Amino acid sequence: MSGPNGEPHLSLGPAEEEEEDEGEAAEYAAINAMLDQINSCLDHLEEKNDHLHARLKELLESNRQARMEFQQQLSEGEAQEAEAQRPGLGS
Repeated sequence: MSGPNGEPHLSLGPAEEEEEDEGEAAEYAAINAMLDQINSCLDHLEEKNDHLHARLKELLESNRQARMEFQQQLSEGEAQEAEAQRPGLGS
């Protein structure tokens, strides 16, 4: 009978199977360590993203407030100018 790659399937003895199991266990441990490291990096990126999102919201709110104050000052200035240009009401 042949193996998955068309190679003949050889039966391993108990010692060889144990070595193969240990090799697979070491490989799985290495994969798990890499996955843990990737997970840690993703957590760090998510924290940075959350922090940036919060800062951008603060900046947007600050800009919105500044724009409203500027528009209010502009409309007050225009109202004062219009009042000063009315005949007979100025000084």
